[in-house]
Amino acid sequence: MMELLCKDLTDRIIGVFYKVYNEMGFGFLEKVYENSMMIELQKQGFSCQRQQRIEVFYDGKHVGEYFADIIVDNSVILELKAAEFLVSEHEAQLINYLKGTRIEVGLLLNFGKKPEFKRKVFANERKENQRKSAFNPLDPRAI
Repeated sequence: MMELLCKDLTDRIIGVFYKVYNEMGFGFLEKVYENSMMIELQKQGFSCQRQQRIEVFYDGKHVGEYFADIIVDNSVILELKAAEFLVSEHEAQLINYLKGTRIEVGLLLNFGKKPEFKRKVFANERKENQRKSAFNPLDPRAI
């Protein structure tokens, strides 16, 4: 059986998610959960950046940008939600973040009435129009 990509890291992040959820409960805005996750992730020794810009290109031209909620250890994108339940649009958003970066693994974390998460992977070898350059996990051209 093939080992999941970044399994140990994502398992630890999911543990942080449940710790924050159990402490905070549901009903807050996403920003409150983002701030709480940042505190707890950093307390547990993770390197984290929040609201990192992800540029989107079409035919080599900049056509827009997204902002990832949290990036952990330059390896996992966290997309936080405070919705009643997760829907396919939430998953598509995270997949698009992965497509637009060198990062291959993402976690969709929902602080709804019931805590829920989804783990998404989009392998770098599936990403189109990528060039070799200096490593920048947010630059899809840096493959």
